[in-house]
Amino acid sequence: MTTRGESMGFLLWQVTLAWQRAMRAALDPHDLTHVQFVLLTSVCWLSEHEETPSQQRIAEHAGVDTMMTSQVLRRLAARQLISRELDDSDARARRIVLTDTGRTVLAGALADVEATDTAFFAALGPDAPVFLRGLTLLHGD
Repeated sequence: MTTRGESMGFLLWQVTLAWQRAMRAALDPHDLTHVQFVLLTSVCWLSEHEETPSQQRIAEHAGVDTMMTSQVLRRLAARQLISRELDDSDARARRIVLTDTGRTVLAGALADVEATDTAFFAALGPDAPVFLRGLTLLHGD
């Protein structure tokens, strides 16, 4: 049996849990879950770099299950952070638009998430670019 420090997978799991706790703490004041934040950010990015995104495109971009994406987007719409509009070219599809309220909430959350990320990964110091390359390699990009 290996110790915690010898098992990369177990250590990755522990670091991931610590990072998720930090993200939850950063997002709590904005009343957002991490999935909600990721989907809002995806809506914003896709709207600025492509066309008004469909639910399917948001799910693909975020790497989130389409059923979960639909459920989370409904919750965000209920909070009036997004609007779900019918797609003119496909009656079954919805186009997702970030509302002004959604932009305001996202801007505050994004600032807190970026500050939390910076603080969390600061321990890497000058090794941060090497760590990022390793994560990118493992991700398959």
